[in-house]
Amino acid sequence: MAGCSTQQARPDADTWDDTPPQLDPADPYENWNRNIFGFNEFVDDWFLRPVAEGYRWVMPTFADRAVTNFFSNLSELGNFANSLLQLKGESAIVAAGRFTYNTVFGLGGLIDVATVFELPERPEDFGQTLGYWGVNSGPYLMLPLLGPSTPRDFGGMLTDMYAMPSLWSLAEAPEIYYAQGVQIVDIRADLIPAESFISGDKYNFIRNAYLQRREFLINDGEVQEDPFAQEDEDLMLDDF
Repeated sequence: MAGCSTQQARPDADTWDDTPPQLDPADPYENWNRNIFGFNEFVDDWFLRPVAEGYRWVMPTFADRAVTNFFSNLSELGNFANSLLQLKGESAIVAAGRFTYNTVFGLGGLIDVATVFELPERPEDFGQTLGYWGVNSGPYLMLPLLGPSTPRDFGGMLTDMYAMPSLWSLAEAPEIYYAQGVQIVDIRADLIPAESFISGDKYNFIRNAYLQRREFLINDGEVQEDPFAQEDEDLMLDDF
């Protein structure tokens, strides 16, 4: 980063190279994003990851999976609403069916019986809804504590949290904060195995994986050419 901000001398020239560094149009705030990324890494290294590791150590595999299934089932109402907003009738039916099967036959969502019934989850959020209707994603952003995003996805997340129908609205304080804390730790714990896939510059890897994943979701699997992708890389990781 420091090298990019200083003038570089050409070994075969007597003058300084005053050409400013070129910013990638998809990540024009990279210096700022890297600073935020460093802050997030500090918080993760000293707090979130140790808690997640302890969570993985004390939680049996079946219990960990049950917690993940429970919170995933709560998101089906949002999947249903955003599917309707995107005029995806089949996805809306799948979301409604998944919620019904998992709630009734899956002990309130602890067991994902819907997948067994060949109804895999089709995640939809308001960021995807905005993308479906042609809203540009905007530049890549690394948000404090929240991680990778874009203006479109950040606005979509706020809409999902405060405007879209959600079963979280049935919970009351302070129980809702305990539940959200458990959900954050559970998500972080599930990401620990995926860390073994990271190679090279961690910031670049996570940025590439996030942008590819979002493109994959918004285009329903029809991935377009990625300006960040390398010919020998496959960064389409569900966990990112």
